[in-house]
Amino acid sequence: MKSLIVVASLALSACATTETLVPVGGSRSDGVVKLAYQYGMFQKPVVNYDAAIHTATARCAAWGYSNAEAFGSSESSCVAVNGYGSCIAWRVTVAYQCTTPRAPQ
Repeated sequence: MKSLIVVASLALSACATTETLVPVGGSRSDGVVKLAYQYGMFQKPVVNYDAAIHTATARCAAWGYSNAEAFGSSESSCVAVNGYGSCIAWRVTVAYQCTTPRAPQ
């Protein structure tokens, strides 16, 4: 019994996946950048939020802002269902606010 628990624990921990948020939308006029990642039902996502803030800051810089901050929440939606109608894949979207407009040169 004890070995079954150890094997099950090892199998579940092997499902952790490192996810990187990628740009999926936003609004230049509102100064909002949206980044997202997807994962399946047997995956346990480990998100690299340090890389995400760099991605958001770079996108904001292209729009004339000097920084970005996460709004502090995320939105999750189902992107795939199985034949029984159960969700088997999700998309998580995180919004970032562009801050500090650069002075005109």
